[in-house]
Amino acid sequence: MHNATKVLVVDDSPAIVDSIEMMLDFEGFEIEKFYKGSDMLKTLSSESKPDVILMDMWLSGEDGRDICREIKADENLKDIPVLIMSASRGLEQSALDAGADAFIAKPFDLGDMVDRLKTYSK
Repeated sequence: MHNATKVLVVDDSPAIVDSIEMMLDFEGFEIEKFYKGSDMLKTLSSESKPDVILMDMWLSGEDGRDICREIKADENLKDIPVLIMSASRGLEQSALDAGADAFIAKPFDLGDMVDRLKTYSK
């Protein structure tokens, strides 16, 4: 039996984190949730690496693009796929420019999100 895909979910909205967690848990993913990007970054260096990071662009006082740049600049972490979500659809290119592997528009389609996570976590 193979290990579950480990997804770090980062969003400052507990309701969004909970809905994503319930859906991904149902799909068999292993979830670790964070409400601040800086908290997630602290664990990245000390824990086993996740298979994929699903992060909101706008986190209370933090810009997900900056956090993405930090991850992609780190030799040990740069291979982790980062998917950035935002309700600001016009910001897809700036998310990709920051190093995101994919952009997911909010409100998101749960089936599409699962497909994307499976694609990027292989």
